[in-house]
Amino acid sequence: MSHRNARLTPYGRRILIERVLAGRPVAHVAKEMGVSRTCAHRWLSRFRVHGWDGLEDHSSKPKSCPHATPAKVVAEVLSQRMEHREGPTDLAVRCGVSPRTVSRILARAGMPRLWELDPVTGARIRASRATDRRYERDAPGDMIHIDVKKLGRIPDGGGWRADPNQSARNHAASHTRVGFDYVHVAVDDHSRLAYAEVLPDEKGPTCAGFLTRAAEAMAAQGAPVKRVMTDNAFAYRLSRDFQSALAQLDAKHILTKPRHPWQNGKAERFNRTLQEGWAYRQPFASNQARTDALQPWLNFYNNHRPHGSLGGNPPISRCNQPTD
Repeated sequence: MSHRNARLTPYGRRILIERVLAGRPVAHVAKEMGVSRTCAHRWLSRFRVHGWDGLEDHSSKPKSCPHATPAKVVAEVLSQRMEHREGPTDLAVRCGVSPRTVSRILARAGMPRLWELDPVTGARIRASRATDRRYERDAPGDMIHIDVKKLGRIPDGGGWRADPNQSARNHAASHTRVGFDYVHVAVDDHSRLAYAEVLPDEKGPTCAGFLTRAAEAMAAQGAPVKRVMTDNAFAYRLSRDFQSALAQLDAKHILTKPRHPWQNGKAERFNRTLQEGWAYRQPFASNQARTDALQPWLNFYNNHRPHGSLGGNPPISRCNQPTD
């Protein structure tokens, strides 16, 4: 088992190092492995100093913590909480520590909040507000999530995935930029039905055209679009073409709060599934070969792939498909 705070397993770190040693840029490898460049450079530095052994897990516990709250004080705080059922401010006065310290002690001990307790007996009678269930619209088409995922284009010959030595040759002999593909995705909030296209850019007219086609595809599966959630990108927020497309659909536009990408989490999570199941699933000999593989994979995702949040059923199982 890997360290609970680690993003990669030791095997994953080895793959990262091997790809960098093959001549590929650290930033590119970090993107593919789903880690930051800082994390990738950290593992590379550990490898250079300690070799392959440096990639193994190490405890993140500090060697010493001179300012840690004494165990006697921790026990006193917990005891006073059990006896008096008071909040951090009152307990801080009783125990001679700061309210913030009391809050940390209670959180680490897993103590329930006061509002969860019976005021007479002190027994826990209310469930926590924390839940593993995310919000979900009641019917297909009530809201779709739209986003764009940038993917580096595949050079002729397949790039390093098809030929590990090709990347080193390309970096040594050519400075040609292959550019990016822009994968536009739309995910229905209720059914998780997905629609995606590989397009040349993420400008307003392109996003507007994608929305129109995505809405048509959703409606054909019994999910007429009523609301559209996007982030605050210029093409969504200020483009007249995109706003016109929304008006033609008579759909309400919902923007996520700035710097809160998790509010569009269903699209963000689908982007990850898209990469794992399609874009990086196998080496492709050309960029066109990867593009051609998108629609077959989408058909599998929508009609056959078990979805964890749908009880193991595919997204199509939640759509009200029109009957002839």
